[in-house]
Amino acid sequence: MSGPTTTDQTVAGQSSVQDDVELIPVEREELNAWRRGFTPQAEIWNGRMAMLGLTAGLLMVVLINVIRSLPSA
Repeated sequence: MSGPTTTDQTVAGQSSVQDDVELIPVEREELNAWRRGFTPQAEIWNGRMAMLGLTAGLLMVVLINVIRSLPSA
């Protein structure tokens, strides 16, 4: 006897995650909306700001190392 072979089957009467989640299409304007609280839009903006901060930090490190490596006059 083998175990479940597909993700649609359930184990010991438990429902699968796919049964509990309803996917609703979101319009582009809704994704870019500036909303407060723990919303999907806030998470998108949080990710964008994090990437901006990481890029700025990496750029600063590179620029400082390039400036330090220049021969002094």
